[in-house]
Amino acid sequence: MPTIVIDGPKIPSIEFKRKLVEGLTEVAAGVYGFDKKIIHVVIRENAPENVGSGGRLIADITAERGGS
Repeated sequence: MPTIVIDGPKIPSIEFKRKLVEGLTEVAAGVYGFDKKIIHVVIRENAPENVGSGGRLIADITAERGGS
């Protein structure tokens, strides 16, 4: 069974998640030629204090830019 894993920031709504899962499943099914029922999608939402880029936490980079 193909499994698609998405690691990223918190997704704002369940509707967004539904669209993401549906879209990724459609594309994978088309590429693989598999039935959509056997494709799994896992969404991992990572807090900004748990992700780094360029040696710095995303939380710190965001705070410097005036974000929350």
